[in-house]
Amino acid sequence: MLSDASRSISQFSELAVELAAAPDEDARLKIGVDAAVALVARCDHAGVTINDKRVLMTRVSSDEVVQRANELQHELGEGPCLDVMRDQNTLVSTSLEQDQRWPRWAGRVHAELGVDSMMSLLVYTDRVSFGALSLYAREGKRFDADDVAVGQAVAAQLAVIMAAERKIDQLGLGMHNRMVIGQAQGILMERLDITADQAFDYIRRVSMNTNRKVVDVAAEIAATRTLIDIGRWPRHESARAPAS
Repeated sequence: MLSDASRSISQFSELAVELAAAPDEDARLKIGVDAAVALVARCDHAGVTINDKRVLMTRVSSDEVVQRANELQHELGEGPCLDVMRDQNTLVSTSLEQDQRWPRWAGRVHAELGVDSMMSLLVYTDRVSFGALSLYAREGKRFDADDVAVGQAVAAQLAVIMAAERKIDQLGLGMHNRMVIGQAQGILMERLDITADQAFDYIRRVSMNTNRKVVDVAAEIAATRTLIDIGRWPRHESARAPAS
């Protein structure tokens, strides 16, 4: 029987592969939200909230609780997804009923939605917006340090895969090619125990070293499940691979 630690490592390895193989960003965010509910012991509701110049949008959610909590933040002008920022990437409230940081919002969420505890975890930022993974625990449950650690791990997985995907976006590749690259990333992550970002760098380096298209290298890895020798690994380089 697997120990708790071994089970956790296995679950996060599976999550990383599943995220890498997802066809688009919406699918990845949904996988991340579902994983948060499944892996964070006291999490009952989860969603990804986008803050675009202090206008909140629920991008993906497990149910209507996150949507309504965000609507209340917008309506009342206060709440964790309005406060979580680049320099404070985790906000936790173990008791919304008693939390004075957002006196109107916290009380309304506790009374209307029946949740006792929440955490907001930064997933990505750009020049005008940022996204946070929002987790809520039902009344009678309060997030503890283990819950926060697991929530941060899920958020980190999302952050890494979204950063890697933006590299792929910069190459202007179509949907089919992106799916092929995602499949290859998943295989590399599993075989080499590396992140999605490192897996894409692996594919890119093969592309540069062999003067082949990124998607052709990825297709070979996906089809053969065989690693291509590129010498010492990992090593990050700034040069860009051929895009087409």
